Amino acid sequence: MFSAPRADLVANTAAYENEPLVKSTGFREYDARWLFGPEINLLGVQALGLGLGTYIHELGQSKIVVGHDFRSYSTSIKNALILGLIGAGCEVHDIGLALSPTAYFAQFDLDIPCVAMVTASHNENGWTGVKMGAQKPLTFGPDEMSRLKAIVLGAQFVERDGGKLIRVQGEAQRYIDDVAKRASITRPLKVIAACGNGTAGAFVVEALEKMGVAEVVPMDTDLDFTFPKYNPNPEDAEMLHAMAHAVRETKADLAFGFDGDGDRCGVVDDEGEEIFADKIGLMLARDLAPLHPGATFVVDVKSTGLYATDPILQQHGCKVIYWKTGHSYIKRKSAELGALAGFEKSGHFFMNGELGYGYDCGLTAAAAILAMLDRNPGVKLSDMRKALPVAFTSLTMSPHCGDEVKYGVVADVVKEYEDLFAAGGAILGRKITEVITVNGVRVHLEDGSWVLVRASSNKPEVVVVVESTQSEDDMRALFRQEVKPRLGDRVGKYNQEI
Repeated sequence: MFSAPRADLVANTAAYENEPLVKSTGFREYDARWLFGPEINLLGVQALGLGLGTYIHELGQSKIVVGHDFRSYSTSIKNALILGLIGAGCEVHDIGLALSPTAYFAQFDLDIPCVAMVTASHNENGWTGVKMGAQKPLTFGPDEMSRLKAIVLGAQFVERDGGKLIRVQGEAQRYIDDVAKRASITRPLKVIAACGNGTAGAFVVEALEKMGVAEVVPMDTDLDFTFPKYNPNPEDAEMLHAMAHAVRETKADLAFGFDGDGDRCGVVDDEGEEIFADKIGLMLARDLAPLHPGATFVVDVKSTGLYATDPILQQHGCKVIYWKTGHSYIKRKSAELGALAGFEKSGHFFMNGELGYGYDCGLTAAAAILAMLDRNPGVKLSDMRKALPVAFTSLTMSPHCGDEVKYGVVADVVKEYEDLFAAGGAILGRKITEVITVNGVRVHLEDGSWVLVRASSNKPEVVVVVESTQSEDDMRALFRQEVKPRLGDRVGKYNQEI
């Protein structure tokens, strides 16, 4: 029986090799991530697997899909996780190298309720983690993660006989074939597939070609876990700027950017303009509304305020719900409400019904965007962007803030804005009309502009987004004159600019 993991073994080599190490802060709101070495060791991963196996048995399950991303240590971590799961009496179906949506697809394809995907997504090399679920297409939320954390850190393990390993062949190909059916393009399109040397590079070119894309231009599709150019994160400016440059250079119709584990998608249009996922989601919602009148769409609190007033959505009786940021939250809320789709500004898209299985998948999002273009012959993606009402939205800014203090920092900021609102206060001369605290704090102003401050759910960071209905200069002012000074003393030297 494993003893309770410790968090202080790194300096003691003998203990590090013989006792499980699991830092408690690695258990996030809806997944788990650690620096491999300083925060978790292989015995700690085995304890995590034993704890996860114990928990899914509590939920009445025993079968689980397991896959891993492309990092130098991911296979070792997956194998340690599998040892723990087998020790808990689980039947483990190992699909090998995979994207997170490949593992989610395997739950449907193999009719297996549980999943554990070893990935740190776009995090820098050195990070590892696990995305978990026990009810397709959902992944764990705070309640499930809290119970798992209690089992692992409290050594509440239950070891069982009967565990076994089944190696599954061909799952990646079945996933590609399935996602390719979501679009069948008839117009000739030239599409850049940007992968930042992440795991998605092994799969997306073939999938896009099978969707009927006339010419797919690979961009950084060679797998390299050192991420030599930039982290594969289609929400970061560096990757988006590289995609924009490639579009202009090759005269492509658009570029798709995929994150490290392929569950997110970023988009650059034919003019080299970077379009945030919340506005791509609005384009999709506008296009789908006439086909699905009365549909519900779920968007996260980082998303543009344009959904709430969009005339096309209103014309077709569509409903928009703003909800907590995080793939687990949006996925769960979309399923709960029977939403046609959910959109998250970070690039998670959740397509339901005939559009997808309800989990976040970058290629399913790409298929939806391609199908939208195919339904509108002669219309370019830039035309659709220009047809949207005007709003000036910042990049998602993420100043470092330790996991141990970030929630306290955000709680202080929430209280300040609540007090300011209660006192009838204003920001840059505009009255505060609403303060939404479902996830950090989103402060709405009388002209429709807003600012958001929340704690990151998977990194030691505070997240900031601002949007202005007036101008790009005003958007910058909202950040520089309002949010940045408010956070500055709390998160240390904060020099990010927009």
